[in-house]
Amino acid sequence: MTRQWQKSAEVELSFPLAFRLYDGMGTMRARPLVLYLRGNSFGARPKPECDAPAALAMAEAGAMVVEADYGTPSGNTFPGALECGFEALRHLLAKRKRFANNRSRVLLAGDEAGGNIAASLALKARDAMPGELAGQVLLSPMIDPRMATASFHRADEIGMRIPWSNGWSHYLASACGYQHPYAAPCLCSRLADVAPALIVTSDDDPLRDETLDYAARLQSAGVSVTTRILSDDCGWTGLYDGKNGGWHSRFSTEFSQFLEGLPT
Repeated sequence: MTRQWQKSAEVELSFPLAFRLYDGMGTMRARPLVLYLRGNSFGARPKPECDAPAALAMAEAGAMVVEADYGTPSGNTFPGALECGFEALRHLLAKRKRFANNRSRVLLAGDEAGGNIAASLALKARDAMPGELAGQVLLSPMIDPRMATASFHRADEIGMRIPWSNGWSHYLASACGYQHPYAAPCLCSRLADVAPALIVTSDDDPLRDETLDYAARLQSAGVSVTTRILSDDCGWTGLYDGKNGGWHSRFSTEFSQFLEGLPT
């Protein structure tokens, strides 16, 4: 499985961002192609040697996963991070044959802050290229800058309140508040017609309530949504530190089933 960070020239793919590939060598004839956006609270780029457990799980389910470094060129601020992600998505849609197969479905996936970018990109894709995106996978998306839900009090227990608060302040520093629908998708009033979603959280997740609220709002807008709440003994919150756990195999299975249920 290829996992190192690469520059596009090294593999002649002309990809607009530095990226790493997670290739599980799936047996599907037209393997799905996933643009994956890692979290890190809108902070520093992950260390080169650190695999993303969620990306590995999707690759093990048969997908070709492209983890794009949207943070370094954008400074992890809005709207630059979103624009970098959109350029990467547009490239994958146009050049999917170089990565997987010209019939491959293209999906977005992201965890924590990367889940925010993925949700925003799904909205932008609906508006700019309707029908092109096959699905979105949101893993505890850091999606509500108000940070006022009942579950958020657990952020202190895992040491994430300050990183998330600082992350939001940094990400929105150049935005006009957080009212732009692409900056904070949870406040978007127009959610219809976005790509089908797999949304995952856990019982002990501080971002649980905002994640479930967004899932419910998508469903109310007529979007096909699969919501999974993992038990608090599966180690899900280790996702924020790049840690594996019992959730890994469960998520890989859920992702595989989500793919099977998507329209062909």
